[in-house]
Amino acid sequence: MALKCGIVGLPNVGKSTLFNCLSNAKAQAANFPFCTIDPNVGTITVPDERLTKLAELVNPQNILPTTVEIVDIAGLVKGASKGEGLGNKFLGNIRECNAILHVLRCFDDDNVIHVDGKVNPVADKEIIDTELQLKDLESVEAKMKKFEKLAKTGTDKEAVKTFAVLTKVKTALESGHSARTANLEDTELPFVADLHLLTIKPVMYVCNVDEASAKSGNKHVDALRAAVQGEDAEILVITAQMESEIASLETYEEKQLFLGEMGLDEPGVNKLIKSAYKLLKLETYFTCGVKEVRAWTIEHGMKAPQAAGVIHTDFEKGFIKAEVMAYNDFVTLGSEAACREVGKLRIEGKEYVVNDGDIMHFRFNV
Repeated sequence: MALKCGIVGLPNVGKSTLFNCLSNAKAQAANFPFCTIDPNVGTITVPDERLTKLAELVNPQNILPTTVEIVDIAGLVKGASKGEGLGNKFLGNIRECNAILHVLRCFDDDNVIHVDGKVNPVADKEIIDTELQLKDLESVEAKMKKFEKLAKTGTDKEAVKTFAVLTKVKTALESGHSARTANLEDTELPFVADLHLLTIKPVMYVCNVDEASAKSGNKHVDALRAAVQGEDAEILVITAQMESEIASLETYEEKQLFLGEMGLDEPGVNKLIKSAYKLLKLETYFTCGVKEVRAWTIEHGMKAPQAAGVIHTDFEKGFIKAEVMAYNDFVTLGSEAACREVGKLRIEGKEYVVNDGDIMHFRFNV
């Protein structure tokens, strides 16, 4: 599934350093703005302890984790919505993403230039928010002009509904809030889907802190938490420079030793990838066999035929049934044969909604 998270933020906040930790695709990282001009795209594996456990039980020839795409988008500046810097191009890159990872500088260091000359993550957030909101407002107003006359006559119910939804979003944007705060119902979302609004996308704020603040954060993180209380957004604290050092270590043992010395249980990038996966409302099911243990990505709420279609379209077209085992049952009992013997392998049909962690085999006929 080609779902993407876009890393955004002001220039020089640590986006490219973070991207380098996340992906094998190495973005240039330097101490000056606009180091990254074209978006770097990396396909990264999603850490999942369940896959490792299943592989230990099945001992397959191959192990294939699921993935998500991360896009490193060059830094925005004030006036980006009007084309300042490389604004229009950058905003277009964000529009193509499904969720936003907003990196904010939350550390003091006189040796690292700040584009505005001072460290203030709340102000930095507002700069990005404003530029995205202005661009969305431009899109909403343009569409409203097309529907205004029809909506006023009241004869075209579709136009009336479209105009009402657009008005709802416009009110939020004009109040300095993102489109996601308009609290649109699921039935209202299709009326603005064609606009690909930037601020309707789910967002996670990534606080780039110094090593001393890696576990508990600092005053900058506290200020940001207070500022985003009314938003439906996640906050993650990470030390990009330290993550870069962890990524450079060659063996698992070296990485674990380093983490232990820092008092951390796992690399921050692992938490970031998992959080990004959830931010996209994605879940995982598994297929298990001696040839391959594999994780498959599905959207939350997918039914069995659509989940089968992720493997191959023929699986969905000719779907007959799914054999399903719960992850906990499989791990507890130790094998598919054991699950089958005690009735923990069940048969599900077309209306079955797949659960995160299900282990599945599909029967189909084309």
